[in-house]
Amino acid sequence: MTLAEAINNQRALFLGAGILLLSIIFQLWRSSSRRSSPLPLPPGSYGLPFFGETLQFLYTQRRNLSWTFVDDRVSVYGEIFKTHLFGVPTVLFSNPAGNKMIFTSENKLCHVAWPPSIVNVLGKRALIALTGDEAKSLRKALMTFLRPEALQVYTGRVNKSAQSFLEENWRGRSEVKVFPLLKRFIFRIACELLMSRYNRQEQEMLEKPFSTMVHGQMQLPIRLPGTRYSKAIVAANLLRSQFQLWIEERKRDLASGKGLPDDDMLSCLLTYVSENGTPLSDEDIKDNILLMLFAGHDTSTLVTALALRYLALNPDIFDAVYRENKEILEEKGHGKPLSWADIQKMKLSWRVVQETLRLQPPSQGSFRKVIQTFEYNGFRIPNAWKLYWSVNSTHRNAKYFEEPDKFDPSRFEGAGPAPCTFVPFGGGARMCPGNEFARMVIMVLLHHIVIHFSWTLVDPHEIITVGCSLRPKVLSEKSFKPSSITDSGSQMHGSCIGLSTQPTAMPSISRSQTSLTRHVLREQGQPLTHLSLLEGALECAQEMNLLAW
Repeated sequence: MTLAEAINNQRALFLGAGILLLSIIFQLWRSSSRRSSPLPLPPGSYGLPFFGETLQFLYTQRRNLSWTFVDDRVSVYGEIFKTHLFGVPTVLFSNPAGNKMIFTSENKLCHVAWPPSIVNVLGKRALIALTGDEAKSLRKALMTFLRPEALQVYTGRVNKSAQSFLEENWRGRSEVKVFPLLKRFIFRIACELLMSRYNRQEQEMLEKPFSTMVHGQMQLPIRLPGTRYSKAIVAANLLRSQFQLWIEERKRDLASGKGLPDDDMLSCLLTYVSENGTPLSDEDIKDNILLMLFAGHDTSTLVTALALRYLALNPDIFDAVYRENKEILEEKGHGKPLSWADIQKMKLSWRVVQETLRLQPPSQGSFRKVIQTFEYNGFRIPNAWKLYWSVNSTHRNAKYFEEPDKFDPSRFEGAGPAPCTFVPFGGGARMCPGNEFARMVIMVLLHHIVIHFSWTLVDPHEIITVGCSLRPKVLSEKSFKPSSITDSGSQMHGSCIGLSTQPTAMPSISRSQTSLTRHVLREQGQPLTHLSLLEGALECAQEMNLLAW
């Protein structure tokens, strides 16, 4: 036997002994946990030692089939079951009652639990890292910017930016890749509303370190040189350094009377004073501006892109949404900006967004950490375990939504779904504080796109995959040529399908006819533009969801 072979054999022996020892410890822990209380643990399987069922969980998540992980186990164990995810025993709830229990138990039985890598990147003072009174106080500070009264002021700014962005990047294009363009717009809006950074060079200066930060936050929290995680930490600190310069600049402006307390989020946070008279620290402000930039990075982008997809696949609904937005436009008069009141009138448009959120929620669920052992439905839930509530376990369940795979915005008419069945923004004390902000941005974008463009899809069967959020999967890098159109414009040929730009000033033609009528609604000789959700060469950022702040 050679020396190399002996060393390899020794390594294999140590590795085998280590795995055996860990397996024994794991089995002893399981036996101990079963003996510690007369109440049984929920039924279920821990899967493989240490790996648990994490691989199966991630497999279904990546393929946008997260509900199958839940459904397969519910059929065997019932609506409450245990599993083992990311190294921690976890109880999964898959019904409205379980959702309600988690939403109403924050800081009583459990609290929010984000992966250490995310917390380390976004900062210890970010809202996601705080619990109890600290989280409540900081949430109040953020709501000075996110409250509906403030959004009424910001709607006009978003409206103006949306119009100019679509004019620059959509009109007249032979091909439109929706996802990356919308993502760029959302980042622009965030820079403008959070910090009043309207300069394009400043926005572009932030984009590279921001992208590096986003791509590296969902990694093992081991800071080795050259790793994505290490680069994310460096990029986040670089952004904080820039934010610090702008904080100092804004403090001088506010002191000299140049700015107003509600100009943007930065001013709102700088002028906020808690009930006990304490202002926010610079660290509080930097970490939470970073959080706000991060939280909305893909969410509004994705929901808007997929809403456009569902409208293309459901032409009758598209026509109704167009008529609703056209009536609002005519009632206001052309040239007048959208207001917060106008957004409240977009009932059908919002139902379309809600149904998009039901079928394709930006996040698949969220974890909580148990802070004291408790009983639920006759089962014992041990301290230090994790809880996981799955969004799709109710969203895709025929008990709560008839024909759950069908796109049907009418589900949200009247009283809408039963409580705790439709939960794209979470619920309770940790409900997303930015849901109204996201709604405002999405509705403004949807209004202008529906009014000015009609479209069909390059690939109606485009695959949606999941990283930390849903995303279109890159299927091809090929260029798409404009489809040919008959004289009437009512039929399209070719392997790809298009988006026709539609100027506001145009002939009065009813949209209540067939979906193909939409392609008549364009100026003579104006070329079609292709609509694709594909990202091309752009890698989608891994995204933290907005569910559990």
